[in-house]
Amino acid sequence: MKIRLVLLMFWFSLASFSQSAEKLYQQGKALYDAKDYAGAVVKLKIAAEKGHRKAQYRLGYCLDKGKGVTEDDAAAFSWYSKAAAQNHAKAQYQLGRCYKKGEGTKVNLEKAVLYFTKSARQDNADAQYALAKCYLKGQGVAKDIAKAKSWLKKSIGNEKGGDDILKKLQKEAKEGDTEAKEILSLIGRK
Repeated sequence: MKIRLVLLMFWFSLASFSQSAEKLYQQGKALYDAKDYAGAVVKLKIAAEKGHRKAQYRLGYCLDKGKGVTEDDAAAFSWYSKAAAQNHAKAQYQLGRCYKKGEGTKVNLEKAVLYFTKSARQDNADAQYALAKCYLKGQGVAKDIAKAKSWLKKSIGNEKGGDDILKKLQKEAKEGDTEAKEILSLIGRK
């Protein structure tokens, strides 16, 4: 009888472990959306360890922002790296941000530009904006006002986040931020 019980317990644990990465990710995302970050992290970690790129990104984000876990920049960087290697645009943007700010890694502006570019080419508005600022300031890349202007227009015109970027710039300009004023002037906006 004990052997059957042990075998039954083993079978149940094996069945839960063998859940698909996608199903685990969906469960984790549902918990995340419900703001049960600690519960989400458990599901996301299992899916991420199985190679699910969206789970890797979201787990990285939880670690980056301290949602459901203690903030850990190095671990966030690691998970962002895994998702970025699978061409996940948001992870590529976050990885670029990590390189730019030196969060979880050493500052490397050239690598920041590399990852911002990869993400921007996948139509990520935040990455397009970050890349534009790199060209505008000559950070990690040669200063190029024409490229900065082009990426700024793409970021602000982007259907997925462009309005938010424009509103933030306008608010900052109204509050006296000279960089925001310069950017809005460059693209003919106020």
